[in-house]
Amino acid sequence: MGTRADFYIGTGENAEWLGSVAWDGYEWQEDNDCPLMKAATEQEFREAVAAIAVKRKDWTSPQQGWPWPWDNSFTTDRAYAFCDGKTQCFEFGELPSENEEDDLAKTVGWPNMKDRKNVTMGPRSGIMLFG
Repeated sequence: MGTRADFYIGTGENAEWLGSVAWDGYEWQEDNDCPLMKAATEQEFREAVAAIAVKRKDWTSPQQGWPWPWDNSFTTDRAYAFCDGKTQCFEFGELPSENEEDDLAKTVGWPNMKDRKNVTMGPRSGIMLFG
């Protein structure tokens, strides 16, 4: 499924973007036993993201540029960020909540990637074409 995901150290406009995937970006959120979700330190999180990167053909690194046509992670399906000593998974820029009123309080900012865009139509895009 074309569920895109971005990975960060921290949140806000100064968060460090580590990379993105174009497909099945929800899979880690559903597995609390995986290294990404269990990371207790920034180093463990970085190592978990690096392990994801080497296994994925749809991985985009910061050196390749921001892969999406939008400017930040408010439009990306999932954003995984290591902050407050743990991995947090955001959906369209917000932490999911049972209470709709709580969602507004859990919205965070993301870096503006407008100047780093390098949109691709290849396997890293997550675009599905049907003929």
